[in-house]
Amino acid sequence: MLEHRPVLLEEAVGLLACRPGGRYVDATLGASGYAEAILEATAPDGLLLGLDWDQEAVEGARRRLASHGHRFIAECASFDRLPDILAWIGWESVDGIVLDLGVSSLQLDDPSRGLSFQKDGPLDMRLDRSLTVTAADLVNELPEEKLAELIARYGEERFSRRIARAIVDRRREEPFQRTGQLASLIASVVPRTADARRIHPATRTFLALRLVVNRELETLQAFLDGALDLLSVGGRLAVVTFHSLEDRLVKRAFKAWSKSCRCPTDLPVCRCEGRPLARLLTRKALRPSPREVQENPRARSAQLRAVERI
Repeated sequence: MLEHRPVLLEEAVGLLACRPGGRYVDATLGASGYAEAILEATAPDGLLLGLDWDQEAVEGARRRLASHGHRFIAECASFDRLPDILAWIGWESVDGIVLDLGVSSLQLDDPSRGLSFQKDGPLDMRLDRSLTVTAADLVNELPEEKLAELIARYGEERFSRRIARAIVDRRREEPFQRTGQLASLIASVVPRTADARRIHPATRTFLALRLVVNRELETLQAFLDGALDLLSVGGRLAVVTFHSLEDRLVKRAFKAWSKSCRCPTDLPVCRCEGRPLARLLTRKALRPSPREVQENPRARSAQLRAVERI
């Protein structure tokens, strides 16, 4: 098992400008690497709320960070429910939020999750065990056209139709139940291209299935729609993404918040008084250093963006 290493940890925590006495949120606890760094940076009296939709991650964070006592609160919830959780614990606003949209190494390396084809496991992919639809359900039940559309849209896979057709042909003989079954089939029908030297042919399809099973893009958009209102003036939001669809949503939201005029384009006169809601802290997304990628290959696609509410 690979040791979990938070990606862009120093950069993300640095952009939050953590201070003692502040209130912060790690909205995707994972293995609690960011949470631990924030608690250390805000000692002795800073407070941290941690969220994760994986109950196992929440329980692990509570054990790992128990020494911080009342300074750390952990709840099992998706990050789009952050407004409700803050209201419930009585926090009107926070000084910083970090969001790491990657799947932790602990989850990827657990075969029972079915998130990876590196080890054979059930074709599940649910990050929240209470979800009812699995990757096997999608692969075995979606019509060929819908399956191809899913793989193309969420995986940006140019061989989506070929993959979908092969899946439908194979499932007539035997339904897909294991990650190894699906990965082997995809590898047999996708042409060997230059990309094959860098990523496995099934990578994009597995990503697409995971995004749909967990409704990850919809959850991110719901979070972004209300995130700025959760920050105090001067509060900061840092988001680490791992693929272009996520980064596009974050970039679009940050750009809209930082524009001097946010009125609809068909309005002849500015009515928002030309005041931006946020200041970009990263003009371009920050990426891991070559050394970090060498030490942790799973960091290679990470991008970090941050804004400050003004």
